[in-house]
Amino acid sequence: MNDLAESIESVEQLAAVWRAMVLDRDAGADVRDLPGIAVRWADCRFAFWNCLTLTEVGADAELIGRRLRRAAEIMRAKKYPGFLWLFEDLLDEEARSALGTAVEEAGLQYAFPGTGMAGDLLPVPEPVHPDLTFVRVSTDEQLRAYADLNSRAYDFTLDEGRDGLVGSRLWKNEVFAYLAMRGDVPVACAGAVEAEGRLFVVLVATDPRWQRRGYGEAVTRKALYEGARATGLTRAVLHATAAGAPVYPRIGFKPNSPIHFYALKG
Repeated sequence: MNDLAESIESVEQLAAVWRAMVLDRDAGADVRDLPGIAVRWADCRFAFWNCLTLTEVGADAELIGRRLRRAAEIMRAKKYPGFLWLFEDLLDEEARSALGTAVEEAGLQYAFPGTGMAGDLLPVPEPVHPDLTFVRVSTDEQLRAYADLNSRAYDFTLDEGRDGLVGSRLWKNEVFAYLAMRGDVPVACAGAVEAEGRLFVVLVATDPRWQRRGYGEAVTRKALYEGARATGLTRAVLHATAAGAPVYPRIGFKPNSPIHFYALKG
């Protein structure tokens, strides 16, 4: 696949996976597909489940300005904050040059960067790490531990992470969600879920007290290994934060579009 095809794939995977995630969290979640905007908004305290993304390819500056203003209107109408995910490769050159001004005029502000990644890398070898054992999430207690790892890694309160995940049927049954255990202490986690012929890696996190020991990479490999073994899929997709971006190429992922995350101003 060429880079633009992989960037389009990245947006489509986000829309497909987040639709399932937010409907699992709330059957009445806002999952509208509007002109140029996919809404995937659970309106819960876990900000990652409150998501918009722009979907058009080759959008020019005027169109992007309109889409950003509409996205901000939608976000302002919600109870809880979330993020607009913007995939840079989908914009034309003019729109990229004017992006900063358009974001400012829409009443949005830059939150943090990300990178789309994908690869025909499955199956991967079963991972081994001398410090770790791996446990698949199947109980509420394990899912709470998974939520808490994400809260610590992404600087959410514990209540915010738990509001997104605790009680989920999807995460205990359909997501290949794993905890990396150092003894009886969960130190990292990763999930993979089947979506439109791919495995999508989701909510990878390492407790900040245990970072830079290879735990995140090991548990990501475990989720991919088990997901591929169960489904037979050979392609995987993910969206990396800045912390994860150096890790995933070691597994076989290749970067495609930069992702800009935006929140409402103030």
